[in-house]
Amino acid sequence: MSFTFRAVDPVKDARVLHSWVSQEYARFWGMVGCVEQDVVEEYKKIAATGHHQAFLGLDDGVPSFLMERYLPEASPLADVYEVQPGDIGMHLLVSPPDGDPQPGYTTAVMRAVMAELFADPATRRVVVEPDARNHKIHALNEKVGFRPHGVVTLPAVDPSEDHKQGLLSFCSREDFLATLTPILAAPAGATGGVDQ
Repeated sequence: MSFTFRAVDPVKDARVLHSWVSQEYARFWGMVGCVEQDVVEEYKKIAATGHHQAFLGLDDGVPSFLMERYLPEASPLADVYEVQPGDIGMHLLVSPPDGDPQPGYTTAVMRAVMAELFADPATRRVVVEPDARNHKIHALNEKVGFRPHGVVTLPAVDPSEDHKQGLLSFCSREDFLATLTPILAAPAGATGGVDQ
């Protein structure tokens, strides 16, 4: 595995993104049943915001996941928690496997995403708000150092729902690094890390 990131091209990448977001496994993305043009419009809109960016994650040059980075203070999260300097929001969608699932693959992807976000020295904490029913992503988030803060009510992602119940969670740089070097986890835990 060799992961790299590049900005999403809403037109050129629409076909591959549509093949992921329109499937049932990606239901929490809120685009099941969409058409390719919906994907083009959504990612053009994201690119135009100036505070939300989408990146295609490549594994040895092959599109393998989608990562979005956004500023919580410019999102609905600003209404549900006190945004701190250095907070950055993140969304992640891994492509379905082309064959048998590779054990540990999504964890490796998540670690690469977190390393990419923390490569910016201004990033002090990563914030996520996955659907509270999405238990698979909660377990993955915990593996890389996220700590749940609580369930919050956000605008709906799925057009068939009135709102979204998201599990607001935070991961400090120290908590992430502790998952990579377990021997250092005790000192990081003893200090409590960044206040959440």
